[in-house]
Amino acid sequence: MKMAAVLIKDPTQQYEGLRTSLGLLLESIEVKMIVLDHEIAALAAKNTDEDAWEEYHDNMEFIDEMDGERYSNNKRNVEEWGFKHAGPDTIAAILKDADVVIPF
Repeated sequence: MKMAAVLIKDPTQQYEGLRTSLGLLLESIEVKMIVLDHEIAALAAKNTDEDAWEEYHDNMEFIDEMDGERYSNNKRNVEEWGFKHAGPDTIAAILKDADVVIPF
């Protein structure tokens, strides 16, 4: 099995990174999704479409159910949204071990 690291630094690409992570999991590729430097709820606050936020939240749960992993260096993502904390060393190790890194 291959491992992909999906690195989401651009908040406007947050949803696309999540969708990519789900697609890879459906293809039996191990996924480690990393949200860098921003809180996912900040995007929700700007989004007037409540259904879109609900879908994003449901898809995060789907990643968990499919044994994907969600990491973030943002404290609120860890505390509020169930991400695993990832400091610089953890992120570097994930990127080094990945067969492919997909940046957003």
